[in-house]
Amino acid sequence: MAKTWILTGSPENHAVTRELGYRLIGFKERRRLQALEMEAGDRIVLYATKVQAFAGSLTLVGELFEDRTPVWPGKPGKADPYPWRFAAEPEIALEPEAWVPAVDVKDSLEHVRKWPAEHWKLAFQGQLRIVSEHDAGVLLDALRNALEARAPA
Repeated sequence: MAKTWILTGSPENHAVTRELGYRLIGFKERRRLQALEMEAGDRIVLYATKVQAFAGSLTLVGELFEDRTPVWPGKPGKADPYPWRFAAEPEIALEPEAWVPAVDVKDSLEHVRKWPAEHWKLAFQGQLRIVSEHDAGVLLDALRNALEARAPA
């Protein structure tokens, strides 16, 4: 059964993923074991730090591979090659102005309930986490609604 993961990254890293047509996704060096758990068909929901919003989703279409060619900028002074990579296909791609603020969906997410309400932002720290089918549904509905709201009439 396909899993849904939330990938936390900077808006700058999301911009590069977007430029690549959402056809490639990479994970930090220390996320190798999680990357090994992923397989074709799994969904990645993109969460942008700084702006605390969901940017879209993509589906993994290939097998895990290692590539250390720099692609994503990462944090200044903390370059990471994001070597654990997958080929991907875009599922829902939002323009930055249409990104879904996390504050709009946080109360509906089971994952967020693991933290005290006032510390909900902790739910999205760290690069990668798997979420329940319920949370996947909430996130996909919010992303689809944002996409439809931007569609020309």
